[in-house]
Amino acid sequence: MIDGGTFDWKANAKRFPRLTSPDDSHHNVNFVEKYGPNAFIARCGSVPLRNLGAILAPQTAISIMQGIETLALRMERICFNADLIARFLAQHSRVSWVRYAGAKDHRDAALVEKYLAGRGSGVLSFALRGGPAACNVFQNALTLIRRSVNLGDCKTLVCHPASTTHRQLRGKNLESLGVTDDLIRISVGVEHIDDLLEDIDTALWASDSAA
Repeated sequence: MIDGGTFDWKANAKRFPRLTSPDDSHHNVNFVEKYGPNAFIARCGSVPLRNLGAILAPQTAISIMQGIETLALRMERICFNADLIARFLAQHSRVSWVRYAGAKDHRDAALVEKYLAGRGSGVLSFALRGGPAACNVFQNALTLIRRSVNLGDCKTLVCHPASTTHRQLRGKNLESLGVTDDLIRISVGVEHIDDLLEDIDTALWASDSAA
């Protein structure tokens, strides 16, 4: 992408509100006011590139193609693990609530059954008693599960969205997305379920010290 930096954005403010108005997904920055003639390329690097990623390198494309060959097998294990983890969390005294699309009481359970044969994929979230402090202790206490904002890995990953992926939002913006400061998100991998449950249980009880 090449930008000459010569377009008069201010003179065309009504046509390009994303550049000439405060962006609430990026600390309410007005890109034209902050970056002047470089507003377009600055937003490209700050928002779309952050959200969508760059163009794939050839080797990366090959790796993805090879990975797709075993995707169905991996998803069977991931869905199996996620379902049992969601059930485990729902019964744990350190957990306030659990959101998992594969759960029978989820608001989209009928759609999951219709389109996904009842399998809710590998992403779930839960609220940890004790708030942000407990969430931080929980993440630090994990030994098998990795702390990362990525999704869809073969490894199980955990993150605290309010302080990572959604840290630029505040108040009502966070609430409208259902992101609370006690929310933990898990992207389930293919590890053995017994090892995952043990790691989660140990970390949950460790978080009790921050409650």
